[in-house]
Amino acid sequence: MSASRRSGATDELGPDEPGAPGSDLLAALLDGMDAALCAFDADGVVTHWNREAERILGWTAAEAVGRHGFAGWAVRSADAEEVQARLMSAMHAPGRQVHEFALVTKDGGRILVRTQSAAVRGPDGKPAGVYCAFSEVHAQIDLERSIALSEALFEDAAWGVVLVDADLRPAVVNAYAARALGVGRTSALGRPLGELLGQGAQELEAALTHVLAEGAPPAPAEMWVVVRTPEGERRRCWRNGFLRLASPLAEEPVPLGVGWLFQDVTEARQDQQEAALLRFRSNQLHRAARAAAECEDPAEAAVVHLDFALAGFADHALVDRLADGPRAEGGGDVEPVRLVRLAATPAGAPGPSLLTGAAGLPVRYPEDHPARQCVRRAGTVRAEAGEVPAERAREWALERQWPGDAVYALCAVLRSRGRTLGVLTFLRGAGRSRFERADTAYAEDVAVRIAAALDLAEAVRGR
Repeated sequence: MSASRRSGATDELGPDEPGAPGSDLLAALLDGMDAALCAFDADGVVTHWNREAERILGWTAAEAVGRHGFAGWAVRSADAEEVQARLMSAMHAPGRQVHEFALVTKDGGRILVRTQSAAVRGPDGKPAGVYCAFSEVHAQIDLERSIALSEALFEDAAWGVVLVDADLRPAVVNAYAARALGVGRTSALGRPLGELLGQGAQELEAALTHVLAEGAPPAPAEMWVVVRTPEGERRRCWRNGFLRLASPLAEEPVPLGVGWLFQDVTEARQDQQEAALLRFRSNQLHRAARAAAECEDPAEAAVVHLDFALAGFADHALVDRLADGPRAEGGGDVEPVRLVRLAATPAGAPGPSLLTGAAGLPVRYPEDHPARQCVRRAGTVRAEAGEVPAERAREWALERQWPGDAVYALCAVLRSRGRTLGVLTFLRGAGRSRFERADTAYAEDVAVRIAAALDLAEAVRGR
């Protein structure tokens, strides 16, 4: 319990008469403070000394109260006069004064403290003493660093920082996170994550719930999310780190929420995916070339190229040759385009492509069929069913003599020695994405190899 010396200054600091109603309360308040506190009367005599001051310096309240200043016990004799003058100067100065002193502990050691001192006024309003709160400098610096770090994270950080409360709603959002979510810093507060994210909100909420229950995960986690913005939905990849926040004032850790840090790594992940896809497709072309080189029949080599290209690229593949033989040019719109099915993947269960079309009957393609357009243009043509019901998409595919589950099509012309030989068609179902520019380049590479094999097959048969 704090000890106090009876003097005029103690009336302002609080009643200290034994048994007085407020004496125990004052002692409890002083001893419960996180900062060390002492007080001096107008003559510089110590009147109050709490437990934190005892912890830092080792001097008990009984040993400290009643001493005149710090001279001879809490500071070196050479520093005593200066320290006392700086402390007592607060009695006649407005506001608080901050100083740093080297104090002496009971065991003879020295410790640097930072003090805040201010005047204590009596009932007449005149200065009656000084109170002084102090703490170890390194502890104060740690606190200031923590505050500075928090402010920097929420202002200048190059990644998103969001404090999520126990109800999984954003409580604080920094500028980076607000931009990534496509909202203002204040408009995001208190809103469910499902209102901010189109996809990925459930996965993110599950991760936050896990952190609240189990603590921070051992490594960052990457998630693909769809962000709702005024400009529309955007698919992004975020690299996330999580920290469980607990109150330092509770006897047992009480979760206050989760510190969620994230960085947008969409471009890097897309580049990695594209590089991996390019490596895979290059390996497929290499393996197909080696396997095709072992085929005695060039037509069989063409089918080998088709099967290797299909893996991971499309659901179905078709090879149609021109019924009237190769054309030197695309053919224009004058000559009719008649195509005969040469090879196709099985329509039912998966398996190797089969050579067909021995009867030489033309495929019943409509006049505006993408394969016919491909021959006329001597270039690649893409087509898709569009955003239509599943039944309408099936009708669209069957009308074009394709398998019923086809939704996206890519037709690449088969050209060899300056002549058009036919069309290579790749088909994708609804479970895949539409064909992009990179897909077109790959399909054209495969078409060149298949066209060379078919040209060789015709030359062999001619001999």
